[in-house]
Amino acid sequence: MYVEIVPNRSSPPAVLLRSATRQGKRILKRTLANLSDWPPAQVDLLRRVLKGESLLSPSEALQIQRSLPHGHVAATLGVLRRLGLDHILASTRCPQRDLVCAMIVARILAPASKLATSRGLSAHTATSSLATLLDLRNPDEDQLYAALDWLQSRQARIEKQLARRHLSEGSLVLYDLTSTYFEGRRCPLAHYGHSRDERPGNLQIVFGLLTNQDGCPVAVEVFEGNTGDPKTVAAQVGKLRQRFGLNQVILVGDRGMLTSARLRQDLAPEEGLRWITALRAVQIQQLASDGHLQLSLFDQQDLAEIRHPAYPGERLMACRNPLLAEERKRKREELLAATEKQLDRIVTATQRKRRPLRGKKEIGLAVGKLLGRYKMGKHFQLTIEDDTFRWTRKPASIDKEASLDGIYVIRTNVSAESLSAAEAVAHYKSLASVERAFRSMKSVDLKVRPIHHHQADRVKAHIFLCMLAYYVEWHMRQALAPMLFDDEDREAAQAQRRSVVAPAQRSESAQKKAASRHTQDGLPVHSFRTLLQDLATLTRNEVSMGGQTFQMLASPTPVQERAFQLLQVSP
Repeated sequence: MYVEIVPNRSSPPAVLLRSATRQGKRILKRTLANLSDWPPAQVDLLRRVLKGESLLSPSEALQIQRSLPHGHVAATLGVLRRLGLDHILASTRCPQRDLVCAMIVARILAPASKLATSRGLSAHTATSSLATLLDLRNPDEDQLYAALDWLQSRQARIEKQLARRHLSEGSLVLYDLTSTYFEGRRCPLAHYGHSRDERPGNLQIVFGLLTNQDGCPVAVEVFEGNTGDPKTVAAQVGKLRQRFGLNQVILVGDRGMLTSARLRQDLAPEEGLRWITALRAVQIQQLASDGHLQLSLFDQQDLAEIRHPAYPGERLMACRNPLLAEERKRKREELLAATEKQLDRIVTATQRKRRPLRGKKEIGLAVGKLLGRYKMGKHFQLTIEDDTFRWTRKPASIDKEASLDGIYVIRTNVSAESLSAAEAVAHYKSLASVERAFRSMKSVDLKVRPIHHHQADRVKAHIFLCMLAYYVEWHMRQALAPMLFDDEDREAAQAQRRSVVAPAQRSESAQKKAASRHTQDGLPVHSFRTLLQDLATLTRNEVSMGGQTFQMLASPTPVQERAFQLLQVSP
């Protein structure tokens, strides 16, 4: 049997199922069925069957041998390459550069130890298409550690190129410091110190981050865990001047770092180096006592510029935020109540019949431990005797502190012609972007902690690697802002703000986006982390068909297409 198509002059051709037999020299044809109303695909399948082909189901003809998450890798690695970070690491491709790029991308997508990262890059235990895109051949943890050492040796050169890209003469530089706890006891950098992670029982390291005005990271430096904030300033001044070659720069640091001693000893001798910081609470109280800071300044406005002879050649911007005042009042009352509750327990301990607390030394130790926890000792009058303990509040001290609630003073040596009072306050508040970087690096996204490395250079390289990962993430967040809960219209948000002292406002578009949970394009709004998870569902598949194997990507969803469009990369 066979299928024959017979043409008609004025009608569609006839499709006939026929059989043929030979009688002598003649061939006799017999029509078995008219298939003219069959779809062409069905006719083609019948023709293949009559030729002896064995037809398979789609699942049997095409098989997916392996499927790996791919979209989030393509997005992150694509942004890294679009930024030229791979060429900043090394001008020519080499195995160390590829491994460092892999660790940067892995730190953003799935932060883990170097051993877990190496397993994720192995062909048999791969967790994504990262190794395939970088053409890595089963790297082990020793190779990753070697690449980490290679990165640490190039840190100064890499930071110099980043500074050349993001900093310029006269630009604003933000600097802040944080700590992170350490696992183990062998690293020479690990020491006990003031823990910002509330882990006083753990050794820690301290690291400082330099960013540009927008919060884009430029450089990072690791210090021993017992290093005080002010002691790190001189190293940053030297870095800005000698390594980055910046003669005119405005350094912004918090009041615990840019102290009067640091300003006088480290910054004042440097010509062209200007700064913005804030006064400590004791200094603000001194201004109020001298009569230079009066509450009447804030009757009509929340920002007033004042002068004081103790700060020659400097400008002081006094600010009062009523919401901050309410928050400080609430917190103080809670701390006072908690302190009183514990003090009453000590009073009870001195009066109990069985094993009462006795002796000035023992009672003093108990009271001192308590006051060190809540920091409210200045507001209590304490009486300690051998067999009794009494306490009372000091209303005058509490009222004096409460009178300055919500008041903070910005301090700068930048002239009014170069920087207005409102701009100086806004620049100091921009330190919040460095705090966001620390939050992302330490807990939310990159998880720099806990640190298990023992060698000092490895710890420094690990922190630097996390900074480079945040550098890529920062640019991704900027590009993806229309799809995230982030506010992409900052100018509109700033316009809604009553003053620079008032709390920040979200733009109308950001409020609509948060309320509707959809973007202006009608797409669902994501956080940065959930968008990466969405992109990961775009898989890279190893497909076999007809004895041949090839690679095929899943079709991107509208959300994924929009993300790649904003990032300006291809899947």
